[in-house]
Amino acid sequence: MKIAVNALLWTAEFDQRYFSLLPEVRRHGFDGFEVPVFSPSRIIAASIRRALAENELECLVCTILPAQINPIDPDRSARKRAIQHLRECIHLTAALGAKRMGGPVYAPVGYLTKMRPTQEEWNWAVECFQSLKDELAKCDVTLALEPLNRFETFFLNTAADAVRLCEEIHDSRIGVLLDTFHTNIEEKDVARTFQATGAHLKHIHVCENDRGIPGTGHVDFRGISNALSAISYDGWLTIESFGFGHIELSAAAAIWRDLAATPEAIAFEGIRYLRDLFKY
Repeated sequence: MKIAVNALLWTAEFDQRYFSLLPEVRRHGFDGFEVPVFSPSRIIAASIRRALAENELECLVCTILPAQINPIDPDRSARKRAIQHLRECIHLTAALGAKRMGGPVYAPVGYLTKMRPTQEEWNWAVECFQSLKDELAKCDVTLALEPLNRFETFFLNTAADAVRLCEEIHDSRIGVLLDTFHTNIEEKDVARTFQATGAHLKHIHVCENDRGIPGTGHVDFRGISNALSAISYDGWLTIESFGFGHIELSAAAAIWRDLAATPEAIAFEGIRYLRDLFKY
């Protein structure tokens, strides 16, 4: 099992100011580092790629969509902007040396219509992601679509919904990202959900039910470990939570208190727990 940590524990804008984190991340046993790509034009790919390589850390990418970039917007121009934006993110992922990009990129986080998804919105999403097939293949990138809880999106809340979308898109490079925080809210049986997602499961985000240190709450990590063993999952686990010092990010994630003594505690205590648990 390969384990990464997300830069969002410290910052939403990972650049040279944070490169000093990387030796400690590697020393604590991480295999990879997940870089948030929220504004592609602000990412200096070459320097980040070099810094990660110098610390023997593989790169992964997570991303979300700005408010005006929406694959399921009734406005056709917004949908076209979304496709172009996602193509830019795919190319940037490749420039960073990453093979995997994940996130809730079917709609901006917090985009809520106060209705259930319509068939038209569903068709727009399928059309959007099918249009990315050539780009993903050319860049050798896998895209993992992340269901979120009902308070952050109306479009994909469960793994079953995400699997159904992937089956309609029908591209082996497009699959599902499951996050233990969101599955803990939306799924009846979290471990069974991971197992049922099967070959569609391309990436996993890990944190506790309060977004704190894995293993300190009630997420069924042992059951998840058994489920992943049953489906021979050999991809990544990324510890993902959100830093305390970034006001906008904390507000967006509704974090109003410290989740641990330091961000490092979530990362470094978390990986000790996960390494002990995920031994299959």
